[in-house]
Amino acid sequence: MAPPATSSKPEAPLSGCTCSRLRRLTRRVTAVYDHALAAVGLRVTQFSLLSHLRGLPGLAMTDLAGRLDLDRTTLTRNLAPLIAAGWVEVTPSPEDARRRLVRITAVGEETWRAARSHWRRAQEEVRSTMGDESLTLLHRLVDDALPLFRPAEGPGDHE
Repeated sequence: MAPPATSSKPEAPLSGCTCSRLRRLTRRVTAVYDHALAAVGLRVTQFSLLSHLRGLPGLAMTDLAGRLDLDRTTLTRNLAPLIAAGWVEVTPSPEDARRRLVRITAVGEETWRAARSHWRRAQEEVRSTMGDESLTLLHRLVDDALPLFRPAEGPGDHE
């Protein structure tokens, strides 16, 4: 069996900030999705929020923040335009009025459905730009790394 193919470039020692590199890539990929979703008035962060809420009767703010790896302050800020548009509503929990439940509205569901084909187009653009092999590797690396890091808890991260 032949050894795996390697790049003709010699391996350079790791240098530079990993976070900075990841953030640059994230900004560029986000721009692809935001451009595609602009046709329906959404940004990818909003599409993601709507996607997480679909099919659920309501999700506690803390639970939704945990699923998205966001602190509650950032989640609240990201929800504000969705609430203003009528795509999402926040109501007190019937079991505990101190807990606030977030749910997608019928209009939010319609908006998500209208955005789905634009999101697919962005997915395809990212796939064709990177290539299947590189994108699969990126997904594996991200999926393997996520459990290794937990978001830091700060003030306001608890209900």
